[in-house]
Amino acid sequence: MGILKGKRVLITGLISNRSIAAGIAAAMHAEGAELAFSYVNERFRDRILDLAKEWNSTHIFPCDVQNDEEITSMFDALGKTWPEGFDILVHSIAYAPADQLNGDYLTCISREGFRVAHEVSAYSLAALAKTALPWMKDRQGSLLTLTYLGAERAIPNYNVMGLAKASLEANVRYLAVSLGQHGMRINAISAGPVKTLAAAGIAGFKEMLNEHKEHTPLKRNVTLEEIGHTAAFLCSSRASGITGQVVHVDAGYNITSGI
Repeated sequence: MGILKGKRVLITGLISNRSIAAGIAAAMHAEGAELAFSYVNERFRDRILDLAKEWNSTHIFPCDVQNDEEITSMFDALGKTWPEGFDILVHSIAYAPADQLNGDYLTCISREGFRVAHEVSAYSLAALAKTALPWMKDRQGSLLTLTYLGAERAIPNYNVMGLAKASLEANVRYLAVSLGQHGMRINAISAGPVKTLAAAGIAGFKEMLNEHKEHTPLKRNVTLEEIGHTAAFLCSSRASGITGQVVHVDAGYNITSGI
């Protein structure tokens, strides 16, 4: 029996079969979970529906996390699908304008870029958690988000996204306190670099992959499958004593001197 047998999971941020969200979906499905997905707008609807079918799901819901009404509407619709509530929320959403992710931090940074990166990448977690609470409380529910080492170190070209990820990690700690009184947990995975559509927007990403591979203790990069397995564990009852944590899944790169 899978460690998530009978659990209902909403995964946000799925964009392709090579995204971290896809790795998490595959692992959770393999562990027995029933899945639902959000998509940002109609342009992505058919793509997400095709991906969802790979994991025996047709539960997809539109949601632009910059719109509070859409967040509310998504959970209202999800409530009709799962009227008893659901157990796990995966937040795999991050974005900064492309001009913020290429070059010197101080040269790139703008007020609008800062606002967008933090609203989409960090505030959205709290917004989703707040609206999901009535559907998840008293079910020993679990939330999970995705971060990166750029929250802890100044990574070339990562720029304002590093600040947004640092905000996201603080968000996890404060949410852990708020959610704990309802029997809920929240954690973050700090994943090593993997080839995804999101990563392609970061200048010098290929060089980053090679640098990580050379300097990790395991002398390799991590896989989507490894990230997915960790996600499934953290959201299962086997991790019932873990909350408010950032778990590095990066082949040990974070313990080295690095960049």
